[in-house]
Amino acid sequence: MDILPILSTLKRHKTAAGLIVLQIALTCAIVCNALFLIAQRIERIVAPTGMAEDALVVLSLSSMARVENPEPQTQADLVALRQVPGVVSASLTNQYPFGRNSSNSSVRLTADRNTSSRVVAGHYTAGPGFISTMGLHLVEGRDFQPDEFVLGSTLDTNLDPRVPATIINKRMAERLFPGESALGKAIYVYGNEPQRIVGVVENLASPSPGSQDENALHTMLMPVQPSFRGGTFMIRVAPGASPEAVLKAAGEKLLGNSPGLRRVIREQETFIKQRNDYYRQDRSMIQLLAGVCVGLLVVTAFGIVGLASFWVQQRTRMIGTRRALGATRGQILRYFQTENLLLSTLGIVLGMVGAYGISLLLMRSYELPRLPFVYLPIGALVLWALGQIAVFGPARRAAALPPVAALRGG
Repeated sequence: MDILPILSTLKRHKTAAGLIVLQIALTCAIVCNALFLIAQRIERIVAPTGMAEDALVVLSLSSMARVENPEPQTQADLVALRQVPGVVSASLTNQYPFGRNSSNSSVRLTADRNTSSRVVAGHYTAGPGFISTMGLHLVEGRDFQPDEFVLGSTLDTNLDPRVPATIINKRMAERLFPGESALGKAIYVYGNEPQRIVGVVENLASPSPGSQDENALHTMLMPVQPSFRGGTFMIRVAPGASPEAVLKAAGEKLLGNSPGLRRVIREQETFIKQRNDYYRQDRSMIQLLAGVCVGLLVVTAFGIVGLASFWVQQRTRMIGTRRALGATRGQILRYFQTENLLLSTLGIVLGMVGAYGISLLLMRSYELPRLPFVYLPIGALVLWALGQIAVFGPARRAAALPPVAALRGG
């Protein structure tokens, strides 16, 4: 296909050609960034937590009157929960991923409190059975031993409490001790006494997953037993049992497990629902961005169809002359497709520049990461394919014109 006649024709229709090029460029720039933002949010939504999410339910309650010694009541509650049909295990924690709280602590590698912290990590106080209840996978070391647990209330009254052990996630271990095992190493979170690392879990999400902050990837468990006054019961449901039914039975069990003490349930949800609620805004943003992409592509496609149809009508005599001189239908079809390919390519090149500019603007305004290069060819392929599909109908009608009819029509 000789491109020079096509370029010569386009020069005579600069305005129309320029408008369709600008439309393709704008669509390319926006679609590339929108696809990147959609991919980012999908990555956040599907990111694993390292937990047995499908089998977990969350139950939190508080008393109507102050309980002076809540630890015995908490232990009685745990015993009662483990007797509920369908319950595999239960534990208590100060917070959990996708919950309403987010507690983080600075971590030092020396006892000197004046030294700067190495990392900030999500801080879970975990009662006995926490790892098995949550379904966490230990890749190094062991679970906490019974003599390592301390009562959460002692942290409120002791300025230098002794918490002997900790378990951290793999990401935090690699950050603090790159290239070596973290087992046996000391970190300092509470006062001047070290917490020895006794275990490393493969993954444990932070209380607020999805943050762009590197520190949000670090989490640690402390053998501290919170009470029901400030903790949340995490319950693991047996395979085949209904999480909703177990949750209802567990709530009724706890409310009836405190004679003379009136309590109310503050949270009673399955973990999956908590996760879905947490990412509700992300899903709405994905739908919005997807709608914008589809809308822009549809408008661009209609623009190409309209322009191609107009040019076919304008060039009826030219088509008839070419057909009379021996041009085949395929050659007429390829003529319009090549013309669209040239316009699309020019628009895509301008669109890539625009996509990079929009990405810089988003980086400065919203601290988003830079648009990866891979999204540019993806956007280019989408628009090339869209242009060829959109122009195919008008080009096919032009190719189907009989030479005599085309010459008369012109």
